[in-house]
Amino acid sequence: MLLDKKKKILSYWLLLGVFMLLVQVILGGITRLTGSGLSITEWKPIIGALPPLTQQDWLVAFAHYQQIAQYKFLNNHFTLSDFKFIFFWEWLHRLWARLMALCFLLPFFYFLFKNYFRKNYILPLFFLFLLGFLQGAIGWIMVQSGLYGDNLFVAPLRLAIHFIAAIVLIAYCFIFALNLNLSAQNKDVTINKGGILQNLTIAIIVLLSVQLFLGAYLAGLHGALAAPTWPTINGDWIPDFWGEQAHLYQPYLHNPVFIQFIHRSVAYCLLLLIVLWWSLLQKSKASPSTTIRLLNNLPVILVGAQVLLGIITVLTSPYSVAGKFTVFQGFALLHQTVGILLLLSFIAYYVFHQQRILKHLFATQ
Repeated sequence: MLLDKKKKILSYWLLLGVFMLLVQVILGGITRLTGSGLSITEWKPIIGALPPLTQQDWLVAFAHYQQIAQYKFLNNHFTLSDFKFIFFWEWLHRLWARLMALCFLLPFFYFLFKNYFRKNYILPLFFLFLLGFLQGAIGWIMVQSGLYGDNLFVAPLRLAIHFIAAIVLIAYCFIFALNLNLSAQNKDVTINKGGILQNLTIAIIVLLSVQLFLGAYLAGLHGALAAPTWPTINGDWIPDFWGEQAHLYQPYLHNPVFIQFIHRSVAYCLLLLIVLWWSLLQKSKASPSTTIRLLNNLPVILVGAQVLLGIITVLTSPYSVAGKFTVFQGFALLHQTVGILLLLSFIAYYVFHQQRILKHLFATQ
């Protein structure tokens, strides 16, 4: 009984971590959408927790920003007040990362002292902290890509890797927490084993992960404005990537219209797959609990909202203003957040029904 209580406490600790990670991704989205990511040109893990405190400190920080290409070629009209706005979001993003580190580390040492951890928790906890460390390192490598040369923004690929690394960390922490919680409740819900439903769930999780990566890469290319129309793409159902206009779309991987076309195509495929998944689920003879019924219906609601938000994001992209948070930035942020929640809803469904995601690694029984 004491062991089950400890498992529940650990699961709540990890779920708090999931929530904080989600907030961090949202703050990262605001930072990206307001063009704030390069406003702090140095990495100071300790003293960097404090913002500039005097007028002179602000002028020094602004002078550092004025040395990079983003200011020289894009934001040279910025006043100190404009700079303070973008500085705030990047500073808050980094400050929240420091708070997360404390919320993971301080309880960790307490649980270690109180003997909450069993031997078989060592490996998954090691991977958890390793993923967290890698995420911070990838973030700084990403920022550096925009500080040198003539780069106006961070490298799109590095941005996408930074984002997907955060998603992997969130998913890992979420799975760990759910496994501990189910183990504490001695639940072994293993309905719908095997068959098309299980395989379809896995396929959707994989495709959703690819779609999130594509969305982040497209955001790194600032690609929404490249085709601000729907349902067509600048008047074409399929842009001419290979014919007479092909020279306008080279190279493909650096062309926002091409990436947006792929992103939209994957979105339509996901919509069809999730509707198919939900219809197959309704034919199941199982009588699930209230929690399971919610998990069954939540993905359909979320994917509908996600498609609608994606359309609105594209249509409002012409209203984007550099260094400001406009209606476009608001819908883009919601689009990103709902996409993550959609992925987590399928992960939760799979864990509750199959309990096989990394089961041997977590070995919480």
